[in-house]
Amino acid sequence: MNVPRPSRDLLTRYLPILTWARTYDRDTATSDLVAAVIVTIMLIPQSLAYALLAGLPAEMGLYASILPLVAYAIFGTSRALAVGPVAVVSLMTAAAIGQLGLTTPAEIALAAITLAFISGVFLTLLGVLKLGFLANFLSHPVIAGFITASGVLIAASQLKHIFGISAEGHTLVDLVISLFEHQGDTNVITLAIGLSATAFLFWVRKGLKPMLIGAGLKPRLADIFAKAGPVAAVVVTTLLTWIFGLADKGVKIVGDVPMGLPPLSAPSFDMSMWSTLLLPAVLISIIGFVESVSVAQTLAAKRRQRIDPDQELIGLGTSNIASAVTGGFPVTGGFSRSVVNFDAGAETPAAGAYTAVGIGLATLVLTPLLFFLPKATLAATIIVAVLSLVDFSILGKTWRYSKVDFTAVTATIVLTLLVGVEVGVSAGVLLSIFLHLYKTSKPHVAEVGLVPGTHHFRNVKRHEVETLPGVLTLRVDESLYFVNARFLEDYVLERVAECENLEHVVLMFPAVNEVDMSALETLEELNRRLSEQNIKMHLTEIKGPVMDRLKRSHFLHDLSGEVFLSQYDAWCALKAGAPVGTEQKDLAAQ
Repeated sequence: MNVPRPSRDLLTRYLPILTWARTYDRDTATSDLVAAVIVTIMLIPQSLAYALLAGLPAEMGLYASILPLVAYAIFGTSRALAVGPVAVVSLMTAAAIGQLGLTTPAEIALAAITLAFISGVFLTLLGVLKLGFLANFLSHPVIAGFITASGVLIAASQLKHIFGISAEGHTLVDLVISLFEHQGDTNVITLAIGLSATAFLFWVRKGLKPMLIGAGLKPRLADIFAKAGPVAAVVVTTLLTWIFGLADKGVKIVGDVPMGLPPLSAPSFDMSMWSTLLLPAVLISIIGFVESVSVAQTLAAKRRQRIDPDQELIGLGTSNIASAVTGGFPVTGGFSRSVVNFDAGAETPAAGAYTAVGIGLATLVLTPLLFFLPKATLAATIIVAVLSLVDFSILGKTWRYSKVDFTAVTATIVLTLLVGVEVGVSAGVLLSIFLHLYKTSKPHVAEVGLVPGTHHFRNVKRHEVETLPGVLTLRVDESLYFVNARFLEDYVLERVAECENLEHVVLMFPAVNEVDMSALETLEELNRRLSEQNIKMHLTEIKGPVMDRLKRSHFLHDLSGEVFLSQYDAWCALKAGAPVGTEQKDLAAQ
């Protein structure tokens, strides 16, 4: 029996590389290679630093920056997204592994590999099932608040490396108390290295490129030197530590970093570990996806390109699986490196694959040179990177625009700082959903009238409008479902009770996209109760899909009034006192 081959469209859907590879040429390759060089220079110190942040051996940061980039180049749809370890996901990884109470480096590394594998499988399944919309439950203000709080937490967690002391804690309060208790153990040399590296990196980020351009260097070359700032900090502090034997004077160093390509690895399938890591893996996946797809969509829009969010799930999922099988930890698309990749001229995801080659060469050649690298330098790299993510202005923006969003953002920031990252983001998601349900449970309903000389109807409290005696017209500005159906019934009956000599109630539905079964029953009950008072209920401007559903019930047959195509039709008919007949109900199927 002949088995039919998958169609070209299906292959292209799941293998986006087949789309851009057809037109790949020498000019595109040159642009990708230049971008790869710049991102590689930036990514080497970042990868080491984020592994340190996650509480993992430094080499795992390099391992997580090789095969995952190749996997994304094959399965991802963004032309500029740069995948790898990022600060927030690294912090969440540390918090997740901390729940297991592991002590040996091998066990901790296995837990990180398992976390990446669970996250990868979860993301891939979401993509295959086209469930990317689930990430929409994480609102942008909540994400902004979470990233801000995480940035503060990350920076605080790295101060122990800047001071050369021991400090523990997963919350801001615990970290501050621990840092204060151990302040007497500060290593002055480490502090000097840490503060100098931090100041240098802040200056490089803002001042080096303009200075180089002012000195006559071309912008592209100046940009490369500016992005190489962290590498310069790594080289200089490593040399100083080696030459002056600072490791013997209490300066903590990275130590042995195994040389060679990533080893093949496998996750643990211990059910107790999976049960502990499952929720953190889901949160890491969602946070990583939201951050990644936001960056990808922003960069794609600048070049009038498009990305496929569901395929992005598969791209990130396979990247995490690739990280797991090569000794890495959870990865996602990074904001800063993606912007650098875009600005450097990356044309296709092949730039990521070239970057992977660069990182691979670094693991083969450069790792022995990292032995004397001070941990304070890596901590400075992290602090400078994450403080750019901290944005407390989101509190002022949400306070002015929406008190509901302000509540969600504030709760997310406070709980993240005081309780921990998982509680913070979980509370933010749940609070966002609750507040959305609360808002939609009390939909905006406005009494409207005709704007003189037009066919438009507006709120009687905001505009000078005409109304008909004996007619109450209410515009419903929300879809109707079980949460708000009772509110609408109570509101209409309350308004009816306030009106004298009322003969008609018109419900205007221009914003109603859904009427569920609970809302249908409410409309039926409302129609019955109004009929008992000799008041006819009419409907206007019902959308086609909603009308299709209403036709499957007895509601339209039992409706005491009429269904009008437009509110103006209802106005004219009721003003003339001549109902248009039942055939008007069929005309409302827009």
